[in-house]
Amino acid sequence: MAFADRRTAGQALAQSLAQALAERQLTDPVVLALPRGGVPVGAEIARALGAPLDLVLVRKIGVPYQPELAAAAVVDGADAELVTNDEVVTLTGTSRGYLERAMQRELAEIERRRKAYLRDRPRVPLEGRTLILVDDGIATGASVRAALKALRRRKPKALILAVPVAPADTIQELRGEVDDIVCLAMPHPFTAIGLHYRDFRQLSDRDVLDILDATAGDAARPEGAPPAPAGR
Repeated sequence: MAFADRRTAGQALAQSLAQALAERQLTDPVVLALPRGGVPVGAEIARALGAPLDLVLVRKIGVPYQPELAAAAVVDGADAELVTNDEVVTLTGTSRGYLERAMQRELAEIERRRKAYLRDRPRVPLEGRTLILVDDGIATGASVRAALKALRRRKPKALILAVPVAPADTIQELRGEVDDIVCLAMPHPFTAIGLHYRDFRQLSDRDVLDILDATAGDAARPEGAPPAPAGR
């Protein structure tokens, strides 16, 4: 399955999510996107479900000589959470000291993004609600696993993971972290998320802000009024 872009992937995910929520009789959803790539996907889902959109700020920590190979991930919150990929850490000999130093660097980047993206936006209350974590795809699952662990601490009514594409084994490993998973494609062999999109361009901070502003405008718009443009 190839998606035209992140927006069309979000629209397809929204249809499957609506069915899953109805079957489980789950109400009061909140869509939580992982920036940057998860934001346009999440915006389409939030728009379709009539749900608020918020962000979960997570940063991957790669091994020293191969930054794209995730050894761990850190998620923002009252108590920052470091979630390690134990197999990768062991195989690569990545030290705890390295992870701790990298965690501090990534927390600084999370703080920069928080100021850039959220500004004075009020955060959406999460306790007792149906939380839907969204990204544009999953490779190792390190960032998603960290986000899920942090969200579970918020005492949701239900926790759902929604992604357009991911490896089947990674999805299986994540099932214990959630109440449900909606994944549209699990190709084998899995190589890279971007290969499953015709348009997978890198998003900027400005793109994220435009989408958040448009989605907030949709939430405040009277019923029946035309939606705002979804950003670039």
